[in-house]
Amino acid sequence: MKKLAIVQLGCPKNQVDGEVLAGCLAGGYALVADPDEADVIVVNTCGFITEAKEESIETIFHMLEQKKHRPGVKVIAAGCLAQRYASELCASVPELDGVIEDDNPVRAAAALKAAAAPGRLPRPAGERFLYSHDLPRLRSQRYTAYIKIADGCDNRCSYCAIPAIKGPYRSRPMPSILAEATALARDGARELILVAQDTSRYGLDLYGGLKLPELLQALARTEARWIRLLYCYPEFFTDKLIAVMRDEPAICHYVDLPLQHASDRILRAMNRRGTARDAAALISRLRAAMPDITLRTTFITGFPGETEDDFRLLEDFVRETRFDHLGVFAYSEEDGTPAAARADQTALPLRESRRAALMRGQEDSAAAKRAERVGTVTTALLEEEMAAGGWQGRTAGDAPEIDGQIFVRGAEKRRPGDIIPVLIESSDVYDLYGVAAGEEA
Repeated sequence: MKKLAIVQLGCPKNQVDGEVLAGCLAGGYALVADPDEADVIVVNTCGFITEAKEESIETIFHMLEQKKHRPGVKVIAAGCLAQRYASELCASVPELDGVIEDDNPVRAAAALKAAAAPGRLPRPAGERFLYSHDLPRLRSQRYTAYIKIADGCDNRCSYCAIPAIKGPYRSRPMPSILAEATALARDGARELILVAQDTSRYGLDLYGGLKLPELLQALARTEARWIRLLYCYPEFFTDKLIAVMRDEPAICHYVDLPLQHASDRILRAMNRRGTARDAAALISRLRAAMPDITLRTTFITGFPGETEDDFRLLEDFVRETRFDHLGVFAYSEEDGTPAAARADQTALPLRESRRAALMRGQEDSAAAKRAERVGTVTTALLEEEMAAGGWQGRTAGDAPEIDGQIFVRGAEKRRPGDIIPVLIESSDVYDLYGVAAGEEA
């Protein structure tokens, strides 16, 4: 049996797609983690912003180096970049053995199984895939699992190409999500992380109303210990959702709110609904309901037309709000978006310098927030044993791979996925350090 490796790039939503594709391929290939051992290499690309696209292209060329040493190796591009730029990839990288434009993993897997070099695999016109719980999926981690509750996007932010890649917003039926969550929890997933392009919009297209609160209440009845929310747009974050988060013990007091800016003028230009005052009011309601809540957000610097006054408003907002976690992107011109067509593009060096300045300010806030937790007891999910009794893990206030970590000593005879109480002894800018303070929390 031939060996296949999937090289995973991009966001957690793309990771889910890659895991489903791997599940659909499992019967026809022996899946391996190391591309150096594979006969077929699938690069699951990201096409979100310029930096991600460049990483995808670099990874493709790196994998193509395998063909120089092992001529029989096949390299295939899949994922967002392949779905949007299939013809360009075929023309500019003829060394590729296949470009999977189709976002349906069942058809993609069938094509790969049938042909060693499938060429370009287009998506049928007008069709958009939405995965279901009954499709096979090979997860990369046993104790943490992402659940994609919807695909596509209807927000039409002026800088974003996701609607062109993924199509309109499509909520998964709630029974399918619950069936998947139940199976994942029974298979060892202690933490379930809900993702979509806009998680808080869930259900509006399918049920005619916002159904994330009801979904969370149902998910809280599964065996999962932690349920985490990513990518919640503020305009759909209702008081009912806040109450459910407050009252359901399994739901982490953690919210990722991609706010993108704090100048109302720039927010309008971005085609974002709501104002900076609306965002501040929502944050106040969240903190009043859950004083221990962890808040993550993302901002964009250097959007076309951003003035010094606009950026100062953003700096002030970040300093006054004191976010726990903050990501900043320098604006990226994406093909076909209204923002890319504007004549008042901000110079690239200024985009980057403003990004760096915002992150420097955030470092002081993040360090202070971490220091405030020294001397308190928190719960930690153990991920990797570093030494005898010494573990790397995460608190409920840290999402995997994007937030900080906690390093725990004195946790002998533990296993990955255990959730234990930890006394925090010290901290740095992003991480915590502590000692195990008891048995399973």
